[in-house]
Order: sequence, then structure tokens, then C-alpha cells
Amino acid sequence: MFGRRKGYEVKEGIVYLTFDKGCGQIEVLTDEIINVFSPLEREGHHSKAIEGDKSKHVYFEVKEGVDFLEIITASLVVRVYDHFHVDFYDKGGRLLCADYRGNREFATPISDKFIEFLIAEGHEVPHESAEDYRVQVIKRMEGDECFYGLGDKTGVLNKRHYDYEMWNSDIPQAHTDAFKALYKSVPFLITLRKEAVYGIFFDNPCKSYFDLGKEQDGYYLFGADQGNLDYYFIGGTNMAEVIRNYTYLTGRTPLPQLFTLGYHQSRWGYETSAEIRAIADKYRALDIPIDTIHFDIDYMDGYRVFTWNERDFGEPGKVIRELEKKGFKVVTIIDPGVKKDPDYDVYREGIEQGYFVKMPEGEVYENEVWPGEAVYPDFGNPKVRAWWADKQKYLVELGVRGVWTDMNEPASFRGELPEDIVFSDESEASTHAAMHNVYGHLMSRATYEGLVRHDGRRPFVITRACYAGTQKYSTMWTGDNQSLWDHLRMAIPQMCNMGLSGLAFVGTDVGGFGADATPELLSRWVQLGCFSPLFRNHSSKGSTRQEPWVFGEETLRINQKYIRLRYRLLPYLYDLFYETGNNGLPIIRPLVLHYEKDEECKNLNTEFLFGAQMLIAPVVEQGMNKKLVYLPEGTWYDYDTMEKHTGGQYLIKSAPIDICPVFVKAGSIIPNYPPMHYVGEIEVDNLTLDVYPGEGHYIHYQDNGEDFAYLEGGYNAYECSLSADETLIIKLIHKGYAKVYRQFTIRYKGREQQFEFNGDSLTVWLS
Repeated sequence: MFGRRKGYEVKEGIVYLTFDKGCGQIEVLTDEIINVFSPLEREGHHSKAIEGDKSKHVYFEVKEGVDFLEIITASLVVRVYDHFHVDFYDKGGRLLCADYRGNREFATPISDKFIEFLIAEGHEVPHESAEDYRVQVIKRMEGDECFYGLGDKTGVLNKRHYDYEMWNSDIPQAHTDAFKALYKSVPFLITLRKEAVYGIFFDNPCKSYFDLGKEQDGYYLFGADQGNLDYYFIGGTNMAEVIRNYTYLTGRTPLPQLFTLGYHQSRWGYETSAEIRAIADKYRALDIPIDTIHFDIDYMDGYRVFTWNERDFGEPGKVIRELEKKGFKVVTIIDPGVKKDPDYDVYREGIEQGYFVKMPEGEVYENEVWPGEAVYPDFGNPKVRAWWADKQKYLVELGVRGVWTDMNEPASFRGELPEDIVFSDESEASTHAAMHNVYGHLMSRATYEGLVRHDGRRPFVITRACYAGTQKYSTMWTGDNQSLWDHLRMAIPQMCNMGLSGLAFVGTDVGGFGADATPELLSRWVQLGCFSPLFRNHSSKGSTRQEPWVFGEETLRINQKYIRLRYRLLPYLYDLFYETGNNGLPIIRPLVLHYEKDEECKNLNTEFLFGAQMLIAPVVEQGMNKKLVYLPEGTWYDYDTMEKHTGGQYLIKSAPIDICPVFVKAGSIIPNYPPMHYVGEIEVDNLTLDVYPGEGHYIHYQDNGEDFAYLEGGYNAYECSLSADETLIIKLIHKGYAKVYRQFTIRYKGREQQFEFNGDSLTVWLS
């Protein structure tokens, strides 16, 4: 495609290359992040994921080799050959990643007769030969690769031998391992080998493809139907460093409001304010902690966004104010589809200002969603984003504390939007084909910016569709799952890969959205939900209701137990969010993230780490009351029994219906809150620390849980150090928040002791 290399020029951190048939660029952003670029379609990057200048202007050398150009940083060696083949080595000369020099090959030729049989029975016909994509990179497989990431995808943790598409898709059918695309497109891949690890971020928002050794075991590839060749090679000495570098590039999940980490109840739909009041009162009567109730589309007037259904929900905002007095926060859904109605101000304003996407001939494009005939805001236009952001004022004045953006793939009832529908890409005209995968991302950004402007607290935005970098603006959930054991099993690798892809604040619909939950399934799902960053029970019209009390006393008791445990662990979870804001590491982590040399961890689909200290092994099989658990190296303690176990082995843990196996690493310090019904109900001035024997170090974070003062230093940080001689030292290492803990309660080896804290340091001899 590019031909022979002819020459190069170095300018401002970029090596500009010329070839017989084209040009390319190698940009050194940092010692470990290299961009490979060619303007196949348009000049410049135009990234939606990367904001601002990420170049650190590091020193690098450029040398001519025998048949290559060599670019040398403090960490990497990049060699550029004819045809714009690019290979990457570490500083010691070990090959990390090389381009494949051959052509694509289709693995299994099929006869015309067999194709006839497939067509006759209604099967999908595989391609008879591999077709090159317009934009394409083929990388050589060394033989020991495992692949992780790619955002929200079905199937197993390790993606080797599978292929996927990046095309945000609203698919109502039950999702299976065979699905190539879901609601989100995050074209970021982590490749782990025995002696190497690296990431590749293919920053092309058009429809793209990843084949990870399915087509041929000798190579893997990524490509797109259109757009530029634009990918980032991301180095690091381990998986955690690769994620730090990737999230440096695309952004990190900001610290959320504390209440958002509590329990959420939702259903499509609670159809009246009376029904919602009854749900709220039932939670309080049954002593089940809860912070948030979600209003689905029924609260709107005829499903018109930014309106209120006074017939069924009464005076606008009244029920929200009533719930607030009882400690509840309300999240309302908003879809992008704007009802076509000349008497509706949002539609009228958008038409007058030219804010909706258009047909190639110039007319406003129409499709159908919940309100019927509807039009779509052109979120690629900054004026439209500002307009949409300003619309959040309506919700804020009602008392809404979070906005749930749905149907933003964008979804439609009369078939997918045609690829030639005219969208904006900032100041330039574009198409649906080019902007589809970033539509939800840009809607989330507009919503986030509106809440910052009109509310002033840390925004809580939830989105179904997203692109790489959406973590800066929004929480995500895995979309319309089903009340199926397969979907409960899939939730673990699904959330783990989302976390590895920079999407730290994620969750699933606890109990399943579609189909009918059973008492056992809900009980097991709430155990997983307890340790998911977003903990929301959500279900659909026509399905069996699945509030905690629906299935009787035993299921209620299990829900109470794990929702109460969630509130006890809130300070630990909040600490993890503070950590992810600093280094990009996820909350839910596959074991391979911290134990990448352990072969047992590379394909482990049924357990995960909750931070680095806690190992969670939910039961995800119907009827099982025992769980086979793998413990990696080190010493681990059973959370329920305090039984000590040596790692590097499997064990069988008894797990009756009310037990989710949890293990804590030796030397861990786990902060706990006292019992509460909701965040803000009580002021916590005595923090309990669960201390596990061993050596450990832990930073606990404390702030007001709501606003942005922490960015200006308005927080406290406590350094907790545990030594082998059973001495625990607690030091206040940063004081910027007035409410310092008055006491610490220390639980160690079955004994509980309370200590006054002088606001500076505390030394406790545990033995």
C-alpha cells in the first residue's frame, strides 16, 4: 500500500515519513506511547477520545539502520520499514510487537454446494476469502499471546481466537458469546505474552474490526471501513502500567459522589409517583439500605425529553422533594430522540437552530423511538452540545441528582440510521458512518458539562453507548441483559474487560433486565452486585418483578445481607475510586492484572479482584452450593471465617445460597462504615479498620463526597502501615478537609478495640 520508504524529517516530536505511494508519521508522545498515523482520508487526528496535548516532549533518537529507520526512546525502540511496517522492541532489544509481512488467508475454504446448503437452512454464509479492510494493520502472532480489553464484549476474559466489531448496537435478543458487537466501542487491546505486555489503541471511530487469531493463528489484525490509519502503541513493564498509560491518553474516571456508590433501584417502569413512593417506603420499612431510585421513561409527558408527566406523577418535582427528605436521590432517564411536535419547545428550538441531523438532501432526518416520530440532536456540533447541556437545568431544578442517557447508540425503531445521514464533526460536515460510535460519547459529554454548569456537584451520568474516553464523563452499564444464568456468568469477564479498557465505573442490571428472575438467580446476582462499582437492580415491563422482597423471606434476607455489606464497604470502594482517578486502574480487576505470570489466572472467568486486597468468587451456576476457587500466590483469609489459606492453589469453598466466597489478602487494611440506611444519614467520625495479619500499606481517603473541593486539596489522606511485628501506624498525611476522624476501631484476629485519634497519628500494638 505504501511502497518503499524514501525519506524522513523530524519536527516537534514527530517523524514524518515519505513512501513511494503515501506518507506516514511516527509521533513520540511519551517514552512508552507511540502514535502510528497516516492521513488516508483527512489531515489530523480529530480524536474524540483524546483531549488536549498528550505529548510530554521527551528526548528520542532517530537512526538509519540497514533497511529500517530506528526511533529510540528511554523505553522503546521503534523500527520503520518499507510499506510502513512498524515493529516495536523494548530498550533491551526484545521484540514486543511486529507487523505481519504476509497476506491474509482464509482458514477454511468451502465449496459452492456447501454454501447452497447453508443458504437453504438460513445460516450465515462465511466469506470465501479474506477481504482487506480499507484501513488495516496485521500483527504477527508469536504464539503465546493472550488478549484482553475491547470494552463491553460478550464471551470469555481472554479474547484470543475470537473476532469482534466496533459498532454500537442496540440488540434486544439475549446476548451470547457469538455476538461481535454490543452497545459500546472501545478499540483498545492489551496483549500479554510470557515475556512482554503492551496495548494498542486503534483510534478510528468508524466501524472497525478486530480478529485475534480466529482467521489465522499466525497473525491478528485490526481494521476499519474508512477513516485514517491511527493507532497508539502503549508500552509498560506490566499490565497495570499499560492501563496507566492508556488512561493517561484517554482520561480517567473522576471521583464520583459518594451516594452513587450505594444501592440503586430501578424498573421499566414505575408508572406513577404513588408506585415510587410505595417502593421507597418499603425499602425503609424493611431496613434495606438504599440511596437512589431511577425514573424510567414514564415520568415524561408522552416520552418528550425534558418534560414531566403531571397526570401520573403529580406536580413537577414534588415526589423528588418528598423522596429527598427520606434520604433518596433520584436519577431520571433521558433519550436523544426528540419528539416531532411543533408545539414542543425542545423540538421547535432544535428545528429553528438547525440542531438535528439531516438527510443528504437537507431535510431533517426522522425515525421512530419512544415518543413516536422523532429527530436526533447532532451532538458532533459544539453548539448542539451546549444547547443540550443547558437543558439539564430543567432536571436539576426538579431536584434530579443524576441523568441516565439511554438509546444513544443511537437506537431507532425503523431500522438503523443510514450511513449517509449528515452529522457534524465539530466545524466540519460528516456522516452517520463516521460519527455513529461516538454519538453516545458526545451525548454523555454534553450531559456531564450541563450538570457541572447547573448543579455544581460532581455529575452522575449513566450511559448505555460509549466510545473510548467516555469514562471521563459517565458511568456505564452493560445494557439490556437477561435474567439468565449465562448472563450472570458473563458479567464477570464482561466487567473485567471493561475495567481493563479504562471504564472503571461499570455494572450490570442486577437480576437481569429482560426475562424472569428466580429467587436463586436474584440472590446470586445481588452477591455479584455488592462488589460491582455500579450496584443497580433493574428490570423490564412484562418481566417478573425483582425488588428484594418479591421472592419471600430467604431472598429478602440475602438481599439485606449483601446490600448492608455494600454500605459497610463504602469507604473501601471510595478509596478505590480515588485510586483509579490517579492511576486508571479499575475497581473490578481480573486476577491476571496483578498476577500476570500465573498461568492459572490468564483464563480465569469466574472470579475477580475487588481492588488489590479482596478476591470475590461468586457462585454463577444454578443449584451449586460449593465453589471451586483459585487463590493466587500469597496468604489469603476467608472473609467470613478468618480461616487462613496459602495461595497458588485451588480450594473448594462451601457456598450455600446466602454465601458469596470472599477472601482477603494478608496484610490488608479494609475500612468500614457503621450501619446506615443511606449516605449522609449519619456523620461518620469513628472509622472501623479490618486488619489482616501480615505486612501492608494502605491509603484511606476522606472528603465531603459531593463537590469538586478535593481537586483544590480539600480532602484528608490517612496512611496506614502494618508491620510484621503487628504494629499498626495511622498518620494523617494530608489535611484539607475539616472533619477528621475522632476515633478508629481496630478489628484484628477476632478482637475489637477503639482508639482516640489526635488528628495527627496513632500507633496501635495489635498483639
